[in-house]
Amino acid sequence: MNEYLWIKLLHILSAMLILGTGLGTAFFMFRAHMSRNAEAMRITTQSVVLADWIFTTPAVVIQFLTGFWLTSRLGIPYGSVWFVSILALFILVGLCWIPVVFIQLRIREIIRNGGTLDDYSTLMKMWIGLGIPAFASVLILIFLMVSKLGTDSIIFV
Repeated sequence: MNEYLWIKLLHILSAMLILGTGLGTAFFMFRAHMSRNAEAMRITTQSVVLADWIFTTPAVVIQFLTGFWLTSRLGIPYGSVWFVSILALFILVGLCWIPVVFIQLRIREIIRNGGTLDDYSTLMKMWIGLGIPAFASVLILIFLMVSKLGTDSIIFV
């Protein structure tokens, strides 16, 4: 297999990891929250934070680097509608994801210190509010990654 195919495979696998880890951790975090069980929430939050560091963070870095490499290799202009859209969505996901990690850490600390659902319910609303646009953006990113829609339309020279 040539270099291009290895990089493309790595890019696809990192996208799958971001989507899968994001969906899985969101499911378990939400389920733990809905259980109203502080111990379940503490353990789940701890695991979700760990999963973000072990899986999501490296996948995001790989996605970014391989995405630039593939864009260049395919000759897609950085001023194309496609690339500008991809970059804007990638930044949006990051702007949602970074606060989510800190919210998860804060919830874990509240629970460790004897806090209850009432003590972190506002944080969970924020977590959900940030998670929805982040997840939708990841889905759009994957659509654009596959379709290459807008690669021939230039915004910037």
